[in-house]
Amino acid sequence: MAEKVTAQVLIGGRIYTLSGYESEEHLQKIANYVNGKLTEMKESESFRKQSYDLQATLIQLSIADDYFKAKQQLDILESENESKDKEIYDLKHEVISTQIKAETTEKTEMQLQEQVTELKEKIASLEAELEEYKELIDS
Repeated sequence: MAEKVTAQVLIGGRIYTLSGYESEEHLQKIANYVNGKLTEMKESESFRKQSYDLQATLIQLSIADDYFKAKQQLDILESENESKDKEIYDLKHEVISTQIKAETTEKTEMQLQEQVTELKEKIASLEAELEEYKELIDS
């Protein structure tokens, strides 16, 4: 199991001590993200007019919204990835099938070439025999 890490982070102008099993860098990234949300939300005049509790709730909702949007995007990407994996599998199967057909065709071609060679030799032999018969008839 990983060691527990403790890090001091600055969020909204206050220092907090965070601890967890992630790296200190990761904890700082989380704090930076929350600070970014705070800054983003504070740009709105209507947000600044709300009570501290409502502001905290609005920030939490905004972060939750970001989370679910990212999760939805991840689900879409995973689905696309699965689809592409299946397509790659199908293409590999098609390539193997085509290679097998090509090998079979190549073997058939070699067999046919051998047959052609044998038939040419037979033709040459028969032509030679025919010439002998012609010579016998002419003599």
